[in-house]
Amino acid sequence: MRAMVLDALGPMEEGSSPLRLATLPDPDPGEGELLVRVVTSGVCHTELDEIEGRTPPPSLPVVLGHQVVGVVEGRGSGAGRFQMGDRVGVAWIFDSCGQCTHCKVGNENLCQDFRATGRDVNGGYAEYLTVPESSAFRIPEAFTDAEAAPLLCAGAIGYRSFNLTNIRNGQPLGLTGFGASGHLVLKMVRHTCPDTEVFVFARSESERRFALELGATWSGDTADRAPTGLAAIIDTTPVWGPVLEGLRNLAPGGRLVINAIRKEDHDKEVLLDLDYANDLWMEREIKSVANVARSDVAEFLELAGKIPIRPEVQEYPLEDANLALQELKSRKIRGAKVLRIS
Repeated sequence: MRAMVLDALGPMEEGSSPLRLATLPDPDPGEGELLVRVVTSGVCHTELDEIEGRTPPPSLPVVLGHQVVGVVEGRGSGAGRFQMGDRVGVAWIFDSCGQCTHCKVGNENLCQDFRATGRDVNGGYAEYLTVPESSAFRIPEAFTDAEAAPLLCAGAIGYRSFNLTNIRNGQPLGLTGFGASGHLVLKMVRHTCPDTEVFVFARSESERRFALELGATWSGDTADRAPTGLAAIIDTTPVWGPVLEGLRNLAPGGRLVINAIRKEDHDKEVLLDLDYANDLWMEREIKSVANVARSDVAEFLELAGKIPIRPEVQEYPLEDANLALQELKSRKIRGAKVLRIS
C-alpha cells in the first residue's frame, strides 16, 4: 500500500517535507479488529505537534492520521459488529486498558494506557489501516467522505470542549482560533444554543471574516477585548498568549477551556504576566481537554448528522500531505484540510 511515513521528529520549516511517500505491506486485522480501506483522512494540528515533538513521542517510523473515513474490507476473528463494505470512521482513540477507573466510567481518554491512532499505531495517511472494531464508528449518510473526516477529531474534540464549558443557552461564548474545530463548534452552537452569541478571536483577518460569514456575533484579534464579559471561551491555538488574553475576556465565574494537546514553548514567558487579582480572581478558571472518549465521537457524529453540520473542506491528494501540513502551520486555513486517499 502507499503511505506517507514519518521517520524522525524535527521542526516543520517552510519547504520541509518530513513525510516520505513509501510502499508498505498491507496490514492484517488481528482478533476483534477491522481492516479499513482508507478513502479520506483529515489533516490536524496535532500532527504538527507530533512531527515537532510536542506530543508524547510517536512510535517511529509511523503513519500519521486520525480523522479517517473508509470502508471495511476485512475482519479479524471475533469481529462482527460491522459488515464488509460498511463505511466507518476512525478517530484519535485507538484503544485503552478497559479496566481502570477512567475506562469503567467512559472516560477512557484519561486512561494511562490510552493509545492514539497515527501516533502509537499507524494511522490514515495510507491506503489501509487496522483498528479495534470498538474504536470504529458508523458515518451518517448525510456526509460525503471528505465532510465526515474532520468530524472525527476537530468535531469530536470541539464537542467535548463545548460540554466542558458548561454553557447554557443564552450565555455568551468565545472561540479563540478559528480553524477546523472552531468552525464546527460555531455551527453546533448555533443549533444547540440558538440564543448564545459567539465571539471569535483570531489573528488572521480571513479567519475573522469567515467566522462572521458563519454567524459569529463579533470577531477580533486575539489581543482584543470582547464587547461583553464571556461565560466561557474555548482556546484552540497552539501558543500561550491567547490563554492570558482569554482570561481577561471572561466574566466572573467564567471558564477557559484549552483544546490543545500541547502548547508551544517559545512564548510561555507571557504567563509571567498573569495577575491573580485581575485575571483569575472572581472564580475564573482554566480547564484542559485530553484526547477524546469513544462517546464523544459517537455522540457528535449522531448530532452532526441530525443538524446536519457540514464542514468546509479543502482536499489534497495523499502525496501532498506535506503541503497541507505546511499550509496548516502558516495558518492558510478555511475550514478543514482533508487528504483524498482513494
